[in-house]
Amino acid sequence: MRYFLFPAFCFISCFLMAQKKNSAFQLHIKKATSPIIIDGAMAEESWHNAEAADNFFMVLPMDTSHAKVRTEVRMTYDSVNLYIIAICYLNKSGPYMIESLRRDFVFGKNDNFIFFIDPFDDRTNGFTFGANAAGAQWDGTLYNGGSADLSWDNKWTSAVRNFPDQWIFEAAIPFKSIRYKKGITNWGINFSRLDIKVAEKSAWAPVPRQFPTASLAYTGNLIWDATPPDAGSNISVIPYVLGGLNKDYANRTKTDYRKDIGADAKVAVTSSLNLDLTVNPDFSQVEVDRQVTNLDRFELFFPERRQFFLENADLFANFGYTNIRPFFSRRIGLGVPINYGARLSGSIDKNWRIGLMDMQTKSVSETGLPAQNFAVLALQRRVFARSNIRFMLVNKQSIDYRPGQDSGKPVYNLYNRNFGLEYNLASANNKWTGKAMMVKSFSPGKSSGDFAQAANLQYTTKKWIASWQHEYVGKSYNAEVGYVPRNNYIKVNPLVSYLFFPKSGKVLSHGPTISPTYYFNESLHRTDNETILLYKLNFRDQSLFDAWVGRDYVELLKPFDPTNSGKDTLATGSKHSWNAWGTDYISKPQKLFTFLFSTRYGGYYADGKRLNISGEIGYRFQPYVSINLSTSYNNIKLPQPWGTTNFWLIGPRIDVTFTNKLFFTTFVQYNDQQKNINLNTRLQWRYKPASDLFLVYTDNYYPAPLSVRNRALVLKFTYWWNM
Repeated sequence: MRYFLFPAFCFISCFLMAQKKNSAFQLHIKKATSPIIIDGAMAEESWHNAEAADNFFMVLPMDTSHAKVRTEVRMTYDSVNLYIIAICYLNKSGPYMIESLRRDFVFGKNDNFIFFIDPFDDRTNGFTFGANAAGAQWDGTLYNGGSADLSWDNKWTSAVRNFPDQWIFEAAIPFKSIRYKKGITNWGINFSRLDIKVAEKSAWAPVPRQFPTASLAYTGNLIWDATPPDAGSNISVIPYVLGGLNKDYANRTKTDYRKDIGADAKVAVTSSLNLDLTVNPDFSQVEVDRQVTNLDRFELFFPERRQFFLENADLFANFGYTNIRPFFSRRIGLGVPINYGARLSGSIDKNWRIGLMDMQTKSVSETGLPAQNFAVLALQRRVFARSNIRFMLVNKQSIDYRPGQDSGKPVYNLYNRNFGLEYNLASANNKWTGKAMMVKSFSPGKSSGDFAQAANLQYTTKKWIASWQHEYVGKSYNAEVGYVPRNNYIKVNPLVSYLFFPKSGKVLSHGPTISPTYYFNESLHRTDNETILLYKLNFRDQSLFDAWVGRDYVELLKPFDPTNSGKDTLATGSKHSWNAWGTDYISKPQKLFTFLFSTRYGGYYADGKRLNISGEIGYRFQPYVSINLSTSYNNIKLPQPWGTTNFWLIGPRIDVTFTNKLFFTTFVQYNDQQKNINLNTRLQWRYKPASDLFLVYTDNYYPAPLSVRNRALVLKFTYWWNM
């Protein structure tokens, strides 16, 4: 089956090169005839002369009519900025539904207006901006035809003004803050509105309900009256200064005082191609990872949050699959200082994109880790309507290193390289999507079984989802700069899902999903399988519920402690099977008090039993305070020597947003499995667009008896300077 999907992809691509679905939806943009003041009011003459986009279509709960709530959008521009104003009319009086003033808010918990720009009109990549009804900003990049990366940040200004019957969003997006090809006068555009009180999501250019409104396959056209202005010289320098202290109480070391200085720079090589530079970067203000109780046999994945790696991150990070990633940027510079780095990324023209990265890390004498260089090349070529072909090269090289010189320290590879090629399929109407990839690694002393191959194909309609995915990872495949938690397997995973749509009642849609997953070794001997049968209900008030049953089988390929607590291990080759069931529920977002829960009960390794109950409750004092408490409880019953094991994971979080520029967050995590309490507090003042002052305090404690492990305090100042 590993070669079956390649000709299927080519066949489907050739027959799905349809024209743009919503090309008839056109908004003409003219140059401003008067200055624009960003104040949330449509007072300027330029707004009254601009063409309006209105008569939105409903996307949810159904996509068969125009929207109940009215939205009107106008756009204009001058030599510096792209301007937009949106009048969001109301059908119901009462307070807005707002999570907080926090930037990049949770979409489904806020009344909001968001728009999507596709400057190349390639229906694959772009930008998204917007705000909630209280003025909290939202911005990010779009990739893979409509997935949003909200970690991206840039300079722009906006204002929101509230009235009894409407709220108005107004914004100025500098041309220097987005990437676009000079001379293109037809951009993809769409506008999205979420009104939680009415329980309606709508869009200007209609989008089928099974797709997000960010789906670039369904954008309309923004028609310019002239060539968009040249952004001109576009160089930004973002220096930082940092002071701090940290103390390791567990090892009784002296207080370490920090004094650091460094800088990032952004150089627009062209209006669509950007060069990022960094010297002595620091990421101390990055939000901490959410911890989990780890009962898995393989390494867990945590997403990248560091700003330097985020622009055009899809070029580097999205090559491969969830568990076959030849490049994973968190392998660079976590626990090892970075000296400097450079990234060239963006679009060469409508068909070609390029990503080039080079990073240099310092050596670590305590562990014998040498200085290392990380080089990545990604090249993407658009084919057919919305598909593309990608090539990737990843090279990790140790500098001035002679393995084995110090017998008391670990031995590291001189080099590790990965070469990969993949084809990404996306039909014009987004119903057919898929991927086929192959990657080969090169490491000293390894020459066979050092490649991986995978493919998937999915068909999506309003009622049906049907997909096939298979993976093969050789026993010697090695991606030291990637994320590949498991080797030496063949995986097969089909999925079928169907939805029924009642004509009335509280249930909007419901239906089953079945998804079997099988793992084999290279001799086609079955080592694992998991089969899940799930039934899901989507309610008209936007709440969700599902229930599932599952059957698991595992033949252990190496010793494994089923509690991951160091008690004992089950033997290699031992076989385990069990049944389990569970439920999930997410409450409707229209309330100030929201909650969700998930349950799982059934068998476990060694004929044991496992109960898991997890959930989250939240309350918001709109728009300034949001309080959340997440918790997870695991009760595991196994034969001796494990016996009964209980794991708690508790994570209260308080977000205080004094304004949409001043934020305070406190996040506590108690991890029973790791025997650790973590406290992270962060004060952020965005005193100018994309320029911040951070004060970050971190504590780690032993829970019993309660005592300090380590403690750190950091004050960091950044400034975005446009040259």
